[in-house]
Amino acid sequence: MRSWRERVVHTLLFEAGGLVMVTPLASWLTGHGMDEMGALAVGLATAAMAWNLVWNRGFDALVPTRRRSVGQRFTQAFGFELGLLVMTLPVVAWWMGISLEEAFWLDLGFMLFFLVYAMLFNTLFDRAMRRRLAGGD
Repeated sequence: MRSWRERVVHTLLFEAGGLVMVTPLASWLTGHGMDEMGALAVGLATAAMAWNLVWNRGFDALVPTRRRSVGQRFTQAFGFELGLLVMTLPVVAWWMGISLEEAFWLDLGFMLFFLVYAMLFNTLFDRAMRRRLAGGD
């Protein structure tokens, strides 16, 4: 089982990487300024960090291994993204002044992006931690 400290490091690295990639992309796709999208992204990242800690800690209890199958990785990433989508949809619609349907499609696009990102990030993070715990390589 991963420690809370490891999960906090995991979460901070994941969200920082996500913000760097998604904020300029969201600004370009929506036509909203970097400042507006950046503020939304930071708010969503804060919510995502809290959810990430809860979701992944629970997932660790259900699947207590660092060598997860592709199906387990997909379940981990999809469950996280779906939960975050449900929690943040009204905020995205309100902040951007768009309908819930428009916010859904926008969120869905980012959910798909982060689904792939999460699968890759989590796999690489676990490999790095296995090496670290084994004494390096």
